[in-house]
Amino acid sequence: MHGSTWPPPAPLLRKALDASSVFLRFTFCAWAPLLFGAMPAPAAEDAVRRPNILFCIADDWSWPHAGAYGDGVVKTPNFDRVSREGALFTRAFCAAPSCSPSRAAILTGQAPHRLAEGGNLWGSLPKRFLTYPDLLEAAGYGVGFQGKGWGPANFKAGGRERNPAGPGFKSFEEFLKSVPAGKPFCFWFGSTDPHRPYTKGAGARAGLKVGDVRVPPWLPDTPEIRDDILDYYFEVERFDRDVGELLKRLDTAGLLDSTLAVITSDNGMPFPRAKTNLHDSGSRMPLAVRWPGRVKAGQTIDVFVGLADLAPTFLEAAGLNIPSDMTGKSLVGLLTGKDDGKERNCVFIERERHANVRAGDLGYPARAVRRKDFLYIRNLRPDRWPGGDPEMWKAVGPYGDCDASPSKEFVLGHRGEPQFANFFSLTFEKRTAEELYDLRTDAAQVRNLAGQPSYAAAQNELRAQLEAWMKQTQDPRAAGGGDEFDKYPYFGDAKRMPVSSGQ
Repeated sequence: MHGSTWPPPAPLLRKALDASSVFLRFTFCAWAPLLFGAMPAPAAEDAVRRPNILFCIADDWSWPHAGAYGDGVVKTPNFDRVSREGALFTRAFCAAPSCSPSRAAILTGQAPHRLAEGGNLWGSLPKRFLTYPDLLEAAGYGVGFQGKGWGPANFKAGGRERNPAGPGFKSFEEFLKSVPAGKPFCFWFGSTDPHRPYTKGAGARAGLKVGDVRVPPWLPDTPEIRDDILDYYFEVERFDRDVGELLKRLDTAGLLDSTLAVITSDNGMPFPRAKTNLHDSGSRMPLAVRWPGRVKAGQTIDVFVGLADLAPTFLEAAGLNIPSDMTGKSLVGLLTGKDDGKERNCVFIERERHANVRAGDLGYPARAVRRKDFLYIRNLRPDRWPGGDPEMWKAVGPYGDCDASPSKEFVLGHRGEPQFANFFSLTFEKRTAEELYDLRTDAAQVRNLAGQPSYAAAQNELRAQLEAWMKQTQDPRAAGGGDEFDKYPYFGDAKRMPVSSGQ
C-alpha cells in the first residue's frame, strides 16, 4: 500500500470528478492533491526542482529493434543516446499487447483487468480510474499530449471531457509556449509509427539492407518477409527522428537536463505471432530513461519491469504519494540505485478483446507470467481462434486480430506447403489451454512444452503463481468470470460484421 490517505471519501471524490462547471473544475484542481493523498504543490521557488516529464511512446515497436540492443540494421541514435546518458531496460514488458489496454495501464498504473471497459481495444476508460496526468495537473504541472494518446477508443463514453493523456496540442512547441516559465510540465508524445499500413519498399529506398535483416524464428525467412521488416524499420527510424526533434527543442530551451525523459512502445510489432500475442514478440518492449542528476548514465537494468510501473514512477519523481490501487511499482528506486531489483523476478501480461473479429464480438482472454527461465500462458477460452475467426470479415479479412500485411499474406497463402505450415500453426490455429516455453533452450518461444511429464513441476508452479496474482489483483477471470469483457461496447468500425456465422 502506498500512503494512508488513499482513497478519498467517495462522495467528495465523485462530486469533484463529476463537476462540469468552470468553478467546480477550478475547485477540483485546487483540492485534488489533498483528496488523492498527493503532496500539495511546492512553492514557486521549489517548482524548478521537480522534473519535467517527457514521455515518448511508439505504436507497435518491439524489443530488440534498436541500436542499443544490438540490432545492426535499424538506426535509433536518439533512443541510443537516452539509454547511454541514462538507463537501458532489457526486460520491460507491456501490460497487454494491444494499444488501448496497454496505454490505459500506463496512464493508471493498474493491470488492464482492473479497468473494466479499459481492458479492451476500442472501448472506454471510466473516469473513476484516475490517471497520472490528472494527478500531476492537480499538483501544479502543465500537462498535454500530441499525436496518439490513449486509444483507439472513446473517452467521452467513459464520462471524460478529454483524452486521459491530457489536453491535445498540435506540436510540442505549441505546448511549451502554453506552460508558464518555471512551471514543471508533463508531456505525452504519441507517435503512430511504426503502426501499419507501410509504404511498400520505403525501407529499401532509405538505404536499409534486406540482406542484413535477422528474421525471427516465428516468421518464415523469405524476401517478402525481409522487405516487410525493412519497411517496419523505416518507421521505427522515423519515430526515433521525431523523438530527436523533441530532445533538441528541450535542449534549445535549456530544459533538457531538468527533464525526466522516457522512450518506449505500447505493444509488439504488427506481424504474425507478435502484436496481440502474450509471447515476447508481442509484449517485450524497448525502454530507456534519462534523468540527469538522479539517474547514473550508462546503466543497464536487467530485471523485470512493466509499463504499468511508469505512472507511479512519474508520481514519485514529482514528489507525490502513489495511490494504493495502482498495481504498478515505481521505478525510481531502481533508477537511483536504492532498489536492487531482487523482488522483480517476473511480470504478468494479459489480453481480452482486441478487434471485433469473432462472431458475437467475442475476445480472446488470456493471462501469462514471464520469468527468466519460463513463459507460461493460460488461454482461458481455447475453443476460440487466437487471431480471430478464419472466415472472411468485411474490412479486415480473415484472422483479423493480426494486422493485414505482406507477412500475413505470405503465411496464409503458403499454409499448405510443408516448409511453411508451422508458421501458420504458430499464429492462427487454435491453442491449448496452457502453453509453457523453456527459455533456456527456446528463447523464440516456438515449442510448447505444456503437458510434458518432465515439465509438470514447472507448469504447476507457474500456474499457481499466475492464479495467485489474478486473485490478488481481483481479476474477474480468477473465479471463472470475466465474460463482461465480451459485452462491453466496441466503438470501432461498426461494419466489421462476419460474412458467415463464425465458430
